[in-house]
Amino acid sequence: MEFSGLILLSVFLVLLIMNIPISFSIGIATFVTMLYSIDFIPAATTIAQRLAGGIDSFALLAIPFFVLSGLIMGQGGIARRLIECAMALIGMLPGGLALVNVLSCTLFGAISGSAVAATSAIGSFMIPEMEKKGYSREFSAAVTGAAATTGMLIPPSSILIIYAIASGGVSIAALFVAGYLPGILVSLALMLVCSGYAKINGYPTEARVPVRVMAKKVLAAVPSLFLIFIIIGGIIGGIFTPTEAGAIAVIYSLLLSVVFYKEVKVSQLPAILLKSGETTAIVMLLIGASSAMSWILSYENIPQAITDFLLMLSDNPLLILLIINLTLLAVGAFMDMTPAVLIFTPIFLPVALELGMSPLHFGIMIVLNLSIGLCSPPVGAVLFVSCAVAKTTIGKIIRPLMPLYIAMFCILMLVTYVPAISEFLPKLFGLY
Repeated sequence: MEFSGLILLSVFLVLLIMNIPISFSIGIATFVTMLYSIDFIPAATTIAQRLAGGIDSFALLAIPFFVLSGLIMGQGGIARRLIECAMALIGMLPGGLALVNVLSCTLFGAISGSAVAATSAIGSFMIPEMEKKGYSREFSAAVTGAAATTGMLIPPSSILIIYAIASGGVSIAALFVAGYLPGILVSLALMLVCSGYAKINGYPTEARVPVRVMAKKVLAAVPSLFLIFIIIGGIIGGIFTPTEAGAIAVIYSLLLSVVFYKEVKVSQLPAILLKSGETTAIVMLLIGASSAMSWILSYENIPQAITDFLLMLSDNPLLILLIINLTLLAVGAFMDMTPAVLIFTPIFLPVALELGMSPLHFGIMIVLNLSIGLCSPPVGAVLFVSCAVAKTTIGKIIRPLMPLYIAMFCILMLVTYVPAISEFLPKLFGLY
């Protein structure tokens, strides 16, 4: 078992260093390990079965729907309306523009299901606007990057669906509802930091908006925000499944962006569909390859060995959970969120279960943890996009990013050690 695990890890790391795409790295490393463990013919048969079987799930149909819905909404003029709504509501508070940035990124990330899309769409407007009002470019980029990740916890979220599959069947509906409180807490923590940072540096506040103008801006954004209520309301009410909710989201985004807002032309739809197909194919290949890796991990009893090792290190659950979180934070700094969830869920979930943690609670913890990785150097995808939009470098935004990073880490610890934050809403609605 030890040698098999060493082969798997060594081949995987070597392929990553060679810049081989991660799906192929996972698949090749798994196949090489299978060759050592079960010979060529069984290995070839098994990996083919696991690649196909890993994506043979009705729940996974939700992913292409939510990806397509997010792409349509991303081009549907939603970012501008959300920013104007947030500006009218909280722009007059200390650090107003920074708070508007956080709220807009959170809402857009939740609607589109993409932290990168939120960074690009909101950042391209808010970063220059904040700079005009005296905010430093680096602070503006740091706020955008950190805030964009909160949308990964608030449904519709494809990464929560991926975790549900990787964990072996946690309720997607329960995960969707469970993500609300942690996502809101992260957003509020970032706002608190931004407000304090603005006061210390003497950043200006925006003028108070008349009630009539505020109502107009809020009403303009309501159709976009209504998508969140349609999806979660339908799931909680038992009207449709999460997969069916994805199809509803596509229909609603089409009507909103093409017919109501008229921001997306029919001629643009083929390109959007193609992009959606490409993104879905990448995710599905990752899921299939990771399913094969999960099989060899189980076959070699590696998760159990890791569980035994961690429990041998300490019998203190608080310390073990801290070790898991620090490990995942390190992983998230170098690996994208989807493969990290697929690879490390089968490894660390047995440890969490042994400590009495529920799969639902662990799912929210790992998604929140790896969301922080999206804005962590050196490889955080959101960080790169934020720097590109702001025309600055990662080295320059590290300092303003640190208070935001610490705030997110504090919420991660709170979510880790207080199960009720993740489990209260699903239990309230009878989903868990």
